Amino acid sequence: MLSYQHSYHAGNLADVHKHALLAAMLAYMTGKDKPLSYIETHAGRGLYGLDAPEALKTGEAAAGIDRIGGRFAPGHPYAKVLSRVRARFGRAVYPGSPLVAALSLRPGDRIELAELHPAEFAALADLMADYGARCRQQDGPQMALALTPPEPRRGLMLIDPSYEVKADYAALPGLVGKIHAKWNVGVIAVWYPILTRNAHLAMLDDLQSRGLPGVLRHEIRFACVRPGHKLVGSGMFIVNAPYGTDAAAAHLTGLFAGM
Repeated sequence: MLSYQHSYHAGNLADVHKHALLAAMLAYMTGKDKPLSYIETHAGRGLYGLDAPEALKTGEAAAGIDRIGGRFAPGHPYAKVLSRVRARFGRAVYPGSPLVAALSLRPGDRIELAELHPAEFAALADLMADYGARCRQQDGPQMALALTPPEPRRGLMLIDPSYEVKADYAALPGLVGKIHAKWNVGVIAVWYPILTRNAHLAMLDDLQSRGLPGVLRHEIRFACVRPGHKLVGSGMFIVNAPYGTDAAAAHLTGLFAGM
């Protein structure tokens, strides 16, 4: 959705959940001496200023990465990414999933990113040029279907729309089914928000009914950041979850306890 601006939400608890689990999965996958493809359908700009007016207005980063970041051990894959980002860009920034992935992957791995918003795309393309990523100002689901199966075939796709449009919930299970039919070995990670109205439940029922292999579903819950805010949790639905993802998810459950 072209009106969506993630700068208001970057570094919130949902971001930390999504990115910590992504970093853990990629750490396992890069442990094998085989090249990877990484594909992302809704990339955003890749790097966000936590001292920007948008972030300060919502306070979501202050209630998110600022509070929970210190709970990650230095050796955790996500903590390693944060350390590298802060060493290069300073402490008042937060990496989006494209940068988390780029800093988790190796030379020779393939990175394909889609982002429709013109300003977000321009920032993404500028940032990711240093990491050999191919950025496309293109509809993410269309790119995903066009690129699968990728080469190398081993890889991970992250699908994380804004869900500002209610149709995203209904369309996503069919998209995942089509991608899996074309790329049955691919890891497909779907992030979804948990809102007070539980809009995600019908989507999850549809996904679960499709008999997809190696499914792992992980959710964390947290308090609303401010009165009237409807985000109360974060979820990941993963197809062909890499070995150890369940343990990584369980560890996150402990880290997020009491948030």
